[in-house]
Amino acid sequence: MDKNAGQQPTFDQCLTDEGLAGLWSLLDSRRYELRAPEEAALLYVAWLVRAGENDAAAGLVEELRPFADTVRFAPHPAARPVPDADAVHVRTVGEAARTLARRAPRPGIAAQHEALTVWRPFEDELLDHWLRAEADHERGAALLARYRHLAATHTRCTEHLDPTSNPAVLRRALEEAVAGREPSPRLAGLLRHALASMVAGRGRPGSAEHTRLRRAQARQAGGPAHHDLAALVLRRLAPFDVSRGLEDVGPLIGPVTDEEAAESGLPAGTVVPAPVRATVTAARSAPLDTLLERGQIPSAEVLGEVAQQLVAAHTARGYADPSLRTLIAATYRARRNHRYPLWWTPEQHARITELPWVRAVAPWAADPVEQARSTLRTLGEACVQAFPGTGLPNLLVRQLSGLARLAELPVPFAAEPLADPYSGLATPDLLEAARTAADLLRGTVYERYYGIDYAAVRKLTGSQGRHAFAQLCAERAGRPGHPLASDPAVIEQARTLSTFNLATLVVHVGIAPRAGWDGLARGAFAAATGRAATARGSAGAWRQLLFHLALCDADEQARVLAWIDARAARLPARTAARIAVPLADLRLAVALAP
Repeated sequence: MDKNAGQQPTFDQCLTDEGLAGLWSLLDSRRYELRAPEEAALLYVAWLVRAGENDAAAGLVEELRPFADTVRFAPHPAARPVPDADAVHVRTVGEAARTLARRAPRPGIAAQHEALTVWRPFEDELLDHWLRAEADHERGAALLARYRHLAATHTRCTEHLDPTSNPAVLRRALEEAVAGREPSPRLAGLLRHALASMVAGRGRPGSAEHTRLRRAQARQAGGPAHHDLAALVLRRLAPFDVSRGLEDVGPLIGPVTDEEAAESGLPAGTVVPAPVRATVTAARSAPLDTLLERGQIPSAEVLGEVAQQLVAAHTARGYADPSLRTLIAATYRARRNHRYPLWWTPEQHARITELPWVRAVAPWAADPVEQARSTLRTLGEACVQAFPGTGLPNLLVRQLSGLARLAELPVPFAAEPLADPYSGLATPDLLEAARTAADLLRGTVYERYYGIDYAAVRKLTGSQGRHAFAQLCAERAGRPGHPLASDPAVIEQARTLSTFNLATLVVHVGIAPRAGWDGLARGAFAAATGRAATARGSAGAWRQLLFHLALCDADEQARVLAWIDARAARLPARTAARIAVPLADLRLAVALAP
């Protein structure tokens, strides 16, 4: 298994003493790459042998041997270790690289650069010509000839073509002077105004004020273009595995080094621009909490995208041995872009635990049901705590629903569409989610604020209940007869009645956010009144606020309301007016507590 060897060892060579020693070295160093799950198989064999489980190792070898001539079961040696078992990332190196590769010269930036480096200096020469005490017709003719040359060769910036601009006035007056004609009274007046405006705006050419301005513009124009720096960072990414994230992004987004300057012509020390840095930083590989703290998972939707990686990370945590834990996580990460070997179906392949080599180490795993429940709680708490004013996006709901099945929990996660498009009946999961909300929120500020009769909702069951629930949503929306499957107002009422899975997370999954429900209520209010809040987003955040507040005790509710009143007093007038009525209704709903 020498990583410098030019040829991959055969299946049988990997099972020799030397081959096993090489596999053990890869396990310990973590310097291997799995491009498909089957490439991990011999690493599992090596782990079993080292653990003294020779019979289990031999059994796995016999299961693999019939396919050894056609399927690669060995990993690829790699220069860098695989990520830690609990690491996740928003984007892969390959995705970051493709984004950088798409950065091309921008016409607007190119035009600005041309204006600063070509046309501003020419305008200074025109201005200087007119400010001289004596007219120089020969110099004026040369300036006009140079203008015609510049206009033919520098076409990105078109400001000079505007006949009403000050430089254009200076140029027309110069044309008259060079031709030996007196300017018309109107042109003479425009010339005096243009000269005064240009001197006021930039100073006389050669003055200290003018020199400072031009030096600043020269620095701006002299900096490398963003696409050139993106190309440099793209070259830095070249050695990295395109299917992984990045453990350390610092060296990749640092300033241009002396060596890079010599090779590329970019000035040494040039700082990589923020958009390029952000592209690379999105591929950072780190524990979920770290990415959330650094703001690299900006929304619940993005959290839904990394949820599958989180499942792999938490499944790997169930293995006590560090090398096996890392191997399990790497096997899960190798699920994408693979081909299916002969002995399992795509459906089985979707469940990594069914792979023969993963099955062989199952005795060293924690209870998979408990592990799935732990992952379910972690993911639910992460979403609710990081995004207290945002509902659960559909992608995340589907991931939670899949985890619930692995956790053997009868959890009614409702995913869109919320109703059957043909029958119009609410989905069974939606009705159960609403019944769960009824159990949790009956008699709370949530029920009072929204005017819900949760006792009646709790009685809805079966097909009739699904039909009645869809009707209830339409009536509450003031749109009787409109379909739950497609009408936005009716769908919003379904979300309100069911809390769109928040009650499910509390009742069935047992989430307990570290910030406390009062802290989440404050976060939801901040989201509802933030500058970036849309009308729909603000309504959803307000619903989240009511839910979080409903789970607070009376003293916590009082403190939250006092905090909200203080915060509301500092809001912009338009925002304060928008929430005045909902806030009054909220105070009333709290005051009516029995």
